Amino acid sequence: MGDVAVLFGGPSPEHDISILTGLQAARGFLSQGRPPKAIFWSKLGQFFLVEPRLEASAFVDGAPRDAETVTLNVGDGGGFFIDGGRRKGPQRLDIDAVVLCTHGGPGEDGTLQGALDLAGVRYAGPTLAGAALGMDKLAFGAVMAAAALPTLERIALTSELTDVDIDGPFIAKPRFGGSSIGIDVVADLGVAQARLTTNPHFANGAVLEPYRPDLHDLLVAVRTWPERQFSAIERPLKTTQGSGEILDYMDKYVGGEGMASAPRELPAQISSEQATTILALANRVTDVCGIRGVTRIDFLVNEHEIYVNEINTIPGSLSRHLFIDPPISFEQFLNDLVDEALNVPTHRYNSAGADGLVLRSASSIAAKLA
Repeated sequence: MGDVAVLFGGPSPEHDISILTGLQAARGFLSQGRPPKAIFWSKLGQFFLVEPRLEASAFVDGAPRDAETVTLNVGDGGGFFIDGGRRKGPQRLDIDAVVLCTHGGPGEDGTLQGALDLAGVRYAGPTLAGAALGMDKLAFGAVMAAAALPTLERIALTSELTDVDIDGPFIAKPRFGGSSIGIDVVADLGVAQARLTTNPHFANGAVLEPYRPDLHDLLVAVRTWPERQFSAIERPLKTTQGSGEILDYMDKYVGGEGMASAPRELPAQISSEQATTILALANRVTDVCGIRGVTRIDFLVNEHEIYVNEINTIPGSLSRHLFIDPPISFEQFLNDLVDEALNVPTHRYNSAGADGLVLRSASSIAAKLA
């Protein structure tokens, strides 16, 4: 049998939080006498094998001292490789499964998942399709609306947009993002469009939705192995460090342990009717989005309304702290993620139907270009 690996970091605005989650997961495996291979993904996209017992401060300036460069090779016999020197050459790391702790960017938008699928590496977390849907706020909103799930209207924010059928003020969000980074509350369309050239997180697109100060966040996590299970419902609380209008990155993560140390009301003090509705909606979202692994589903609510806001397919601290009823040890939580990676494949490519018939009957390429 090979080892378990924990992969964290990555070229993402959530790089630092990913490191915290990854180191927590590494300690969780160490505590049960199951030392993992810790793979650090740098801001420049390089992979390194590092000591799993390191503290977060070791990564402030990038790869720690004594880190060993690792490459990810795709194709038959692919996987993670380390340089074995002149005599041995590249040596494949013996890994059974990888627990992904890669928040945001290519670690949570399907890019990494696709590469691991091509390399034949089994991993815990979302599939390529699930990750891509969760990261694309515009597509996710459209899927929710198509499934008749309650969600606030969301439209693509572009410089050519001349009119919107929703009233301001608005929330302008990066279209592709896994957290609250880069979100602006703006008074009108003109201000929102001005942000397109000043907010670096809007470079790959942005979305616009109504700002509803009467709504607050409620969160619930779901894990899909060994069976579908929902966590307690959480109401995250704002801190004095936050920006004010909305629950932001400072509220969620600046506390030393990622989401696990953020202020919260857990379980949320809500009516049994509202809790029942939220769990029913969360169950439907899980079906519609093909959720795998552990995912946090975020809602916006007031006393009378509930809206599905977004999903985080690799949530901060893996949302382990939300599973309190019944309580699940972190060790069991991690082992279940690994078991799912081993027992439920993400994607198997095949070439069924490509039997050469079209190639044998094709005329010359030059003739096709004429």
